[in-house]
Amino acid sequence: MYISRWMQMTTLSWFVLEKTDSAFYVGLVGFFGMIPFLLLGIFGGFLADKLDRKKLIVLTQFLNLGCAVTMVVLLMFGLVQYWYAYVAILIPGIGWSLDMPSRRSLVMDIMGPSGLTNGVALDSVGMHTSKMIGPAVAGALLAFTGVAGSYLVLTLIMSVGCFLMLFVDQPERLRSDTEEPTSDLKGSKSQSYNAINQLFNNLSEGFRYAFSNQTVVAVIVITVFMNLLLFPYMQMVTVVSKNVLNVGPLLMGVLMASDGLGALIGSTLIASRQGMRYHGRVFLYGSLASLVALLLFSMSKWYLLSLPLLLLLGIGTSGFGTMQSTIVLLVSKPEIRGRALGVVTLAIGAGPIGALTVGAASEWIGPSNALMFNALIGFLL
Repeated sequence: MYISRWMQMTTLSWFVLEKTDSAFYVGLVGFFGMIPFLLLGIFGGFLADKLDRKKLIVLTQFLNLGCAVTMVVLLMFGLVQYWYAYVAILIPGIGWSLDMPSRRSLVMDIMGPSGLTNGVALDSVGMHTSKMIGPAVAGALLAFTGVAGSYLVLTLIMSVGCFLMLFVDQPERLRSDTEEPTSDLKGSKSQSYNAINQLFNNLSEGFRYAFSNQTVVAVIVITVFMNLLLFPYMQMVTVVSKNVLNVGPLLMGVLMASDGLGALIGSTLIASRQGMRYHGRVFLYGSLASLVALLLFSMSKWYLLSLPLLLLLGIGTSGFGTMQSTIVLLVSKPEIRGRALGVVTLAIGAGPIGALTVGAASEWIGPSNALMFNALIGFLL
């Protein structure tokens, strides 16, 4: 699943850049991919608490697959305009915004508190391995087969992931735990109150709980700033590669893969630690290391120097990303973990705002200066 996601982001960003030669339009790829997290993040957390988590994950991933198949057909027949890329990333964004709380809550249910850090880290290892492989494969395919070939391969990979997900075993205990609230929803008419009211009551409960816990509030605030200021770099790597470092899609894919390699190294180190303490320090120091790496990357004019800088950035983001969910899950009550993660997913929704602003700033002052400005603001905050 993760490989196809990173291939999709890389392919669509390059496609839009080729069609428009505009950093702003490339930034819109990130905007449309992340805006569902802002609009649906807390709702995804509610569903994670109320529905069968495996079924929800399967449903969202098949939604993504249907969108990818449609895009492949349009590309094969040459019917795609650049703005189709925004629809092609928006629909999977909806799926991922609903998927994330269920996926991480399921890790907690299966692993328990003692194995949570390792479980989330292992999930991050899979994600970051894909972040390394996906852009590299997409870059090679873009160079040798074009956008249509890259999209066809990512769709095939996605279909394999959807098929394998059907065979993931969810313990009986977990199915019964998640199905009980669903039956309450179905019987809401007999309980004389409206299901919509119950929905909003549950969502508001998630907000109240999250903002009454200082630890969760700290995670939310840092998550907002990181997604607003740091993570928009992912779309701008495409622009920097072509317009600053003067390389094609193949080397662009390798550059993006170095970020994934760093994240893989960091996640593997975290996953290998037993009984890890100081989750908050890893979260904070990972965030700061990422900003340092982004600042240095924004100053680089040489491809070979940019590679290790994105490697360092990836190591930092692995500490941030792994501990982001781990901390919230550890301090939240079991019956509200999904909704607490939903609030964090909502905070990730700051990403589209960051993608818009860095894209617009790149049109005005250039992508490198825009990224430098973001990194400096991140330090000040």
